[in-house]
Amino acid sequence: MTDTDPKTPQDLSDFAESLLKNLQDRFQTMSDQLTQRMEDMGSNIDDLQKDVSDLMTQAGIEKTDDVVH
Repeated sequence: MTDTDPKTPQDLSDFAESLLKNLQDRFQTMSDQLTQRMEDMGSNIDDLQKDVSDLMTQAGIEKTDDVVH
């Protein structure tokens, strides 16, 4: 056993609690990053739709509402 290995049941409990907290913090960070990336992607898609609509208007193509969103 190394010096950092738990030696008592309380040490093991503290180690497990610390490990679970660390995992929870990492999961929350990844979840927040994923949410932000999805929001950014949604914004980019909205911008792209607007740009396509503007180009269609400039080209004289009528916009139809038959497009599936």
